[in-house]
Amino acid sequence: MKKLLALLIISILILSGCGASPTAPASPTSTDPKPLTTVTLMLDWTPNTNHTGLFVAQEKGYFAKAGLDVQIIQPSSSGSVEQLVAAGKSNFGVSHQEQVTTARANDVPILSLAAILQHNTSGFASPTSKNILNAKDFEGKTYGGWGLPSEDAIVKALMQKENADFSKLKMINIGEADQLMSLTKDIDLTWIFYGWTGIEAELRKQTLNMIWLKDVDPALDFYTPVLITSEKMTEAQPELIRHFMQAVSEGYQYSIQNPLESAEILIKNAPEANADLIRSSQTWLSPRYQADAAQWGIQKADVWERYAKWLVERNLLPKMIDSTKAYTNDFLPKAHSSK
Repeated sequence: MKKLLALLIISILILSGCGASPTAPASPTSTDPKPLTTVTLMLDWTPNTNHTGLFVAQEKGYFAKAGLDVQIIQPSSSGSVEQLVAAGKSNFGVSHQEQVTTARANDVPILSLAAILQHNTSGFASPTSKNILNAKDFEGKTYGGWGLPSEDAIVKALMQKENADFSKLKMINIGEADQLMSLTKDIDLTWIFYGWTGIEAELRKQTLNMIWLKDVDPALDFYTPVLITSEKMTEAQPELIRHFMQAVSEGYQYSIQNPLESAEILIKNAPEANADLIRSSQTWLSPRYQADAAQWGIQKADVWERYAKWLVERNLLPKMIDSTKAYTNDFLPKAHSSK
Protein backbone atom coordinates (compact mmCIF):
# COMPACT_ATOMS: atom_id res chain seq x y z
CA MET A 1 0.00 0.00 0.00
CA LYS A 2 3.07 2.29 0.12
CA LYS A 3 2.79 2.86 -3.61
CA LEU A 4 -0.80 3.92 -3.16
CA LEU A 5 0.18 6.38 -0.43
CA ALA A 6 2.98 7.77 -2.54
CA LEU A 7 0.31 8.55 -5.14
CA LEU A 8 -1.81 10.28 -2.49
CA ILE A 9 0.75 13.03 -1.97
CA ILE A 10 1.98 13.72 -5.50
CA SER A 11 0.79 17.24 -6.22
CA ILE A 12 2.15 17.82 -9.71
CA LEU A 13 1.64 15.25 -12.46
CA ILE A 14 3.97 15.18 -15.45
CA LEU A 15 1.34 15.03 -18.12
CA SER A 16 1.86 14.36 -21.80
CA GLY A 17 0.10 12.89 -24.78
CA CYS A 18 -3.35 13.56 -23.35
CA GLY A 19 -4.91 15.15 -26.39
CA ALA A 20 -5.73 11.91 -28.17
CA SER A 21 -9.33 10.95 -28.76
CA PRO A 22 -10.71 8.27 -26.46
CA THR A 23 -10.82 4.79 -27.87
CA ALA A 24 -14.40 3.56 -28.24
CA PRO A 25 -14.99 0.21 -26.58
CA ALA A 26 -14.84 -2.64 -29.06
CA SER A 27 -17.43 -5.38 -29.34
CA PRO A 28 -15.83 -8.84 -29.52
CA THR A 29 -16.71 -11.19 -32.35
CA SER A 30 -19.24 -13.66 -31.00
CA THR A 31 -22.06 -15.90 -32.10
CA ASP A 32 -24.04 -14.58 -29.15
CA PRO A 33 -26.95 -12.49 -30.51
CA LYS A 34 -26.17 -9.94 -27.78
CA PRO A 35 -22.38 -9.67 -27.65
CA LEU A 36 -20.87 -7.86 -24.69
CA THR A 37 -19.16 -4.52 -25.18
CA THR A 38 -15.53 -4.67 -24.08
CA VAL A 39 -14.23 -1.83 -21.92
CA THR A 40 -11.06 -1.43 -19.89
CA LEU A 41 -10.65 -0.42 -16.26
CA MET A 42 -7.13 0.36 -15.03
CA LEU A 43 -6.30 -0.06 -11.35
CA ASP A 44 -4.08 2.33 -9.43
CA TRP A 45 -2.14 -0.47 -7.72
CA THR A 46 -2.20 -4.23 -7.28
CA PRO A 47 -5.63 -5.62 -6.31
CA ASN A 48 -6.60 -4.70 -2.76
CA THR A 49 -9.71 -4.02 -0.71
CA ASN A 50 -10.26 -0.62 -2.31
CA HIS A 51 -11.04 -2.59 -5.47
CA THR A 52 -13.25 -5.33 -4.04
CA GLY A 53 -16.51 -4.03 -5.49
CA LEU A 54 -15.01 -4.11 -8.98
CA PHE A 55 -14.04 -7.75 -8.75
CA VAL A 56 -17.39 -8.58 -7.18
CA ALA A 57 -19.17 -6.92 -10.11
CA GLN A 58 -17.10 -9.06 -12.46
CA GLU A 59 -17.43 -12.32 -10.50
CA LYS A 60 -21.16 -12.01 -9.75
CA GLY A 61 -22.02 -11.18 -13.36
CA TYR A 62 -23.14 -7.60 -12.76
CA PHE A 63 -20.99 -6.31 -15.62
CA ALA A 64 -22.26 -9.01 -17.96
CA LYS A 65 -25.85 -8.22 -16.96
CA ALA A 66 -25.11 -4.61 -17.94
CA GLY A 67 -23.90 -5.81 -21.35
CA LEU A 68 -20.23 -5.23 -20.58
CA ASP A 69 -17.07 -7.30 -20.71
CA VAL A 70 -14.87 -5.30 -18.32
CA GLN A 71 -11.15 -5.98 -18.59
CA ILE A 72 -9.56 -5.05 -15.24
CA ILE A 73 -5.95 -4.20 -15.98
CA GLN A 74 -2.90 -3.37 -13.87
CA PRO A 75 -1.18 0.05 -13.88
CA SER A 76 1.06 0.65 -16.88
CA SER A 77 4.68 1.78 -17.02
CA SER A 78 3.82 3.85 -20.09
CA GLY A 79 1.99 6.50 -18.08
CA SER A 80 -0.14 7.25 -15.05
CA VAL A 81 -3.73 6.09 -14.81
CA GLU A 82 -4.83 9.69 -15.25
CA GLN A 83 -2.75 10.16 -18.40
CA LEU A 84 -3.94 6.95 -19.97
CA VAL A 85 -7.61 7.53 -19.21
CA ALA A 86 -7.38 11.09 -20.54
CA ALA A 87 -5.76 9.78 -23.72
CA GLY A 88 -8.42 7.10 -24.18
CA LYS A 89 -6.00 4.24 -23.59
CA SER A 90 -8.29 2.99 -20.83
CA ASN A 91 -12.00 3.73 -20.61
CA PHE A 92 -12.07 3.91 -16.81
CA GLY A 93 -9.56 4.05 -14.00
CA VAL A 94 -9.07 4.04 -10.25
CA SER A 95 -7.53 7.32 -9.14
CA HIS A 96 -7.72 9.73 -6.19
CA GLN A 97 -9.14 13.18 -5.65
CA GLU A 98 -5.59 14.47 -5.29
CA GLN A 99 -4.60 13.28 -8.76
CA VAL A 100 -7.83 14.40 -10.40
CA THR A 101 -7.47 17.87 -8.85
CA THR A 102 -3.90 18.22 -10.08
CA ALA A 103 -4.84 16.90 -13.51
CA ARG A 104 -7.68 19.39 -13.83
CA ALA A 105 -5.34 22.21 -12.79
CA ASN A 106 -3.12 21.14 -15.68
CA ASP A 107 -6.06 21.11 -18.14
CA VAL A 108 -6.26 17.32 -18.36
CA PRO A 109 -9.91 16.43 -19.12
CA ILE A 110 -10.68 13.67 -16.65
CA LEU A 111 -13.35 13.61 -13.97
CA SER A 112 -14.46 11.48 -11.04
CA LEU A 113 -17.57 9.32 -11.39
CA ALA A 114 -17.79 8.02 -7.83
CA ALA A 115 -16.08 8.04 -4.46
CA ILE A 116 -15.06 4.51 -3.52
CA LEU A 117 -14.65 5.61 0.10
CA GLN A 118 -16.57 8.47 1.67
CA HIS A 119 -13.81 9.59 4.03
CA ASN A 120 -10.03 9.72 4.00
CA THR A 121 -8.77 6.71 5.93
CA SER A 122 -5.08 7.65 5.79
CA GLY A 123 -2.98 9.36 8.41
CA PHE A 124 0.27 9.48 10.34
CA ALA A 125 1.13 6.31 12.23
CA SER A 126 3.62 5.93 15.07
CA PRO A 127 4.35 3.29 17.71
CA THR A 128 2.31 3.93 20.84
CA SER A 129 5.56 3.97 22.81
CA LYS A 130 6.57 7.20 21.01
CA ASN A 131 3.52 9.05 22.43
CA ILE A 132 3.05 11.08 19.22
CA LEU A 133 -0.49 12.40 19.57
CA ASN A 134 -0.47 15.53 17.38
CA ALA A 135 1.73 17.38 14.89
CA LYS A 136 3.42 19.29 17.71
CA ASP A 137 4.85 15.96 18.84
CA PHE A 138 6.62 15.60 15.48
CA GLU A 139 9.37 17.88 16.79
CA GLY A 140 12.57 15.96 17.51
CA LYS A 141 11.33 12.88 15.68
CA THR A 142 12.27 11.11 12.44
CA TYR A 143 9.69 10.83 9.67
CA GLY A 144 10.03 8.12 7.03
CA GLY A 145 8.57 8.92 3.64
CA TRP A 146 9.37 9.11 -0.06
CA GLY A 147 11.41 12.30 -0.21
CA LEU A 148 8.91 14.22 -2.31
CA PRO A 149 8.76 18.04 -2.07
CA SER A 150 4.98 17.91 -1.87
CA GLU A 151 5.18 15.49 1.05
CA ASP A 152 7.40 17.93 2.91
CA ALA A 153 4.91 20.72 2.19
CA ILE A 154 1.96 18.78 3.58
CA VAL A 155 3.77 17.71 6.74
CA LYS A 156 5.05 21.26 7.22
CA ALA A 157 1.54 22.70 6.86
CA LEU A 158 0.19 20.32 9.50
CA MET A 159 3.00 21.19 11.91
CA GLN A 160 2.52 24.91 11.39
CA LYS A 161 -1.13 24.56 12.34
CA GLU A 162 0.07 23.25 15.72
CA ASN A 163 2.70 26.03 15.98
CA ALA A 164 5.36 23.35 15.66
CA ASP A 165 8.83 23.89 14.17
CA PHE A 166 9.19 21.87 10.97
CA SER A 167 12.98 22.25 11.08
CA LYS A 168 12.99 20.07 14.20
CA LEU A 169 11.56 17.09 12.30
CA LYS A 170 14.07 14.87 10.49
CA MET A 171 12.71 13.76 7.12
CA ILE A 172 14.25 10.65 5.55
CA ASN A 173 13.39 8.64 2.47
CA ILE A 174 12.66 4.98 3.26
CA GLY A 175 11.70 4.12 -0.33
CA GLU A 176 9.96 0.76 -0.66
CA ALA A 177 11.01 -0.47 2.78
CA ASP A 178 8.38 -2.16 4.93
CA GLN A 179 6.79 0.76 6.79
CA LEU A 180 5.84 -1.26 9.85
CA MET A 181 9.30 -2.78 10.14
CA SER A 182 10.88 0.66 9.70
CA LEU A 183 8.78 1.94 12.61
CA THR A 184 10.51 -0.59 14.85
CA LYS A 185 14.01 0.48 13.81
CA ASP A 186 14.74 3.64 11.83
CA ILE A 187 11.79 6.03 12.06
CA ASP A 188 9.26 7.36 14.55
CA LEU A 189 6.33 8.00 12.24
CA THR A 190 5.12 7.54 8.67
CA TRP A 191 2.02 8.07 6.53
CA ILE A 192 -0.15 4.98 6.06
CA PHE A 193 -3.47 3.92 4.63
CA TYR A 194 -5.05 2.34 7.67
CA GLY A 195 -7.41 0.04 5.81
CA TRP A 196 -4.39 -1.94 4.64
CA THR A 197 -1.18 -1.13 6.52
CA GLY A 198 -2.98 -0.34 9.77
CA ILE A 199 -4.85 -3.63 9.63
CA GLU A 200 -1.58 -5.39 8.83
CA ALA A 201 -0.13 -3.83 12.00
CA GLU A 202 -3.04 -5.23 13.99
CA LEU A 203 -2.35 -8.70 12.60
CA ARG A 204 1.31 -8.32 13.59
CA LYS A 205 0.26 -7.19 17.09
CA GLN A 206 2.06 -3.91 16.44
CA THR A 207 0.18 -1.15 18.28
CA LEU A 208 0.05 2.26 16.66
CA ASN A 209 -1.13 5.77 17.39
CA MET A 210 -2.93 7.36 14.45
CA ILE A 211 -3.31 11.01 13.53
CA TRP A 212 -6.04 10.90 10.92
CA LEU A 213 -5.81 13.51 8.17
CA LYS A 214 -9.57 14.01 8.23
CA ASP A 215 -9.32 15.03 11.90
CA VAL A 216 -6.41 17.42 11.36
CA ASP A 217 -8.15 19.62 8.78
CA PRO A 218 -11.60 19.26 7.14
CA ALA A 219 -9.97 20.02 3.78
CA LEU A 220 -7.95 16.81 4.07
CA ASP A 221 -11.03 14.62 4.32
CA PHE A 222 -10.98 14.15 0.56
CA TYR A 223 -12.18 11.26 -1.59
CA THR A 224 -9.53 8.62 -1.99
CA PRO A 225 -9.82 6.54 -4.08
CA VAL A 226 -12.28 7.46 -6.86
CA LEU A 227 -13.36 6.04 -10.22
CA ILE A 228 -12.51 8.21 -13.22
CA THR A 229 -13.17 8.54 -16.92
CA SER A 230 -12.48 11.15 -19.58
CA GLU A 231 -14.71 14.04 -20.58
CA LYS A 232 -14.83 12.58 -24.09
CA MET A 233 -16.28 9.35 -22.73
CA THR A 234 -19.04 11.24 -20.89
CA GLU A 235 -19.90 13.08 -24.09
CA ALA A 236 -19.64 10.16 -26.53
CA GLN A 237 -20.92 7.20 -24.51
CA PRO A 238 -23.05 8.34 -21.57
CA GLU A 239 -25.28 5.25 -21.65
CA LEU A 240 -22.29 2.93 -21.52
CA ILE A 241 -21.07 4.81 -18.44
CA ARG A 242 -24.50 4.48 -16.82
CA HIS A 243 -24.46 0.73 -17.37
CA PHE A 244 -20.91 0.50 -16.03
CA MET A 245 -21.73 2.51 -12.92
CA GLN A 246 -24.90 0.50 -12.28
CA ALA A 247 -22.81 -2.69 -12.18
CA VAL A 248 -20.04 -1.12 -10.09
CA SER A 249 -22.59 0.21 -7.60
CA GLU A 250 -24.08 -3.26 -7.28
CA GLY A 251 -20.60 -4.65 -6.69
CA TYR A 252 -19.83 -2.26 -3.85
CA GLN A 253 -23.29 -2.66 -2.35
CA TYR A 254 -22.71 -6.42 -2.24
CA SER A 255 -19.31 -5.80 -0.62
CA ILE A 256 -20.91 -3.57 2.00
CA GLN A 257 -23.51 -6.17 2.87
CA ASN A 258 -21.30 -9.26 2.50
CA PRO A 259 -17.73 -8.46 3.61
CA LEU A 260 -16.67 -12.07 4.19
CA GLU A 261 -17.97 -13.36 0.87
CA SER A 262 -16.59 -10.38 -1.04
CA ALA A 263 -13.19 -10.88 0.60
CA GLU A 264 -13.05 -14.41 -0.80
CA ILE A 265 -13.80 -13.04 -4.28
CA LEU A 266 -10.89 -10.61 -3.96
CA ILE A 267 -8.60 -13.38 -2.66
CA LYS A 268 -9.41 -15.38 -5.78
CA ASN A 269 -8.33 -12.41 -7.91
CA ALA A 270 -5.28 -11.48 -5.82
CA PRO A 271 -3.55 -14.84 -5.23
CA GLU A 272 -0.24 -13.21 -4.24
CA ALA A 273 -1.79 -11.15 -1.45
CA ASN A 274 -2.06 -12.16 2.20
CA ALA A 275 -5.49 -13.81 2.48
CA ASP A 276 -5.81 -13.10 6.20
CA LEU A 277 -4.97 -9.46 5.59
CA ILE A 278 -7.63 -9.23 2.87
CA ARG A 279 -10.27 -10.76 5.14
CA SER A 280 -9.45 -8.46 8.05
CA SER A 281 -9.10 -5.40 5.83
CA GLN A 282 -12.43 -6.12 4.14
CA THR A 283 -14.21 -6.42 7.47
CA TRP A 284 -12.83 -3.02 8.47
CA LEU A 285 -13.37 -1.31 5.12
CA SER A 286 -16.78 -2.55 3.97
CA PRO A 287 -18.84 -0.26 6.26
CA ARG A 288 -16.63 2.66 5.22
CA TYR A 289 -17.41 2.43 1.50
CA GLN A 290 -20.69 4.30 1.97
CA ALA A 291 -20.29 5.37 5.60
CA ASP A 292 -22.65 8.27 6.35
CA ALA A 293 -23.56 9.03 2.73
CA ALA A 294 -27.09 8.59 1.39
CA GLN A 295 -25.75 6.45 -1.44
CA TRP A 296 -22.53 4.64 -2.31
CA GLY A 297 -20.30 6.73 -4.56
CA ILE A 298 -21.95 10.10 -3.99
CA GLN A 299 -19.63 13.14 -4.01
CA LYS A 300 -20.07 16.63 -2.58
CA ALA A 301 -18.97 19.91 -4.11
CA ASP A 302 -17.58 21.30 -0.85
CA VAL A 303 -15.20 18.33 -0.48
CA TRP A 304 -13.71 19.07 -3.91
CA GLU A 305 -13.67 22.83 -3.35
CA ARG A 306 -12.03 22.73 0.09
CA TYR A 307 -9.19 20.48 -0.95
CA ALA A 308 -8.37 22.44 -4.09
CA LYS A 309 -8.31 25.70 -2.12
CA TRP A 310 -6.08 24.07 0.50
CA LEU A 311 -3.57 23.17 -2.22
CA VAL A 312 -3.70 26.59 -3.88
CA GLU A 313 -3.14 28.39 -0.57
CA ARG A 314 0.05 26.36 -0.06
CA ASN A 315 1.33 26.72 -3.62
CA LEU A 316 0.82 23.02 -4.29
CA LEU A 317 -1.46 23.62 -7.27
CA PRO A 318 -0.66 25.80 -10.32
CA LYS A 319 -4.16 27.31 -10.36
CA MET A 320 -7.60 26.92 -8.83
CA ILE A 321 -9.89 24.48 -10.59
CA ASP A 322 -13.61 24.63 -11.30
CA SER A 323 -14.45 21.90 -8.81
CA THR A 324 -17.93 21.36 -10.28
CA LYS A 325 -16.29 20.01 -13.44
CA ALA A 326 -13.91 17.69 -11.59
CA TYR A 327 -16.63 15.23 -10.62
CA THR A 328 -20.19 14.17 -11.39
CA ASN A 329 -22.89 12.18 -9.64
CA ASP A 330 -24.97 11.98 -12.80
CA PHE A 331 -23.99 8.43 -13.73
CA LEU A 332 -24.78 6.84 -10.38
CA PRO A 333 -27.99 4.81 -10.20
CA LYS A 334 -30.87 7.17 -9.41
CA ALA A 335 -28.28 9.91 -9.80
CA HIS A 336 -28.24 12.85 -7.46
CA SER A 337 -27.62 16.18 -9.08
CA SER A 338 -24.29 17.82 -8.24
CA LYS A 339 -24.65 20.37 -5.46
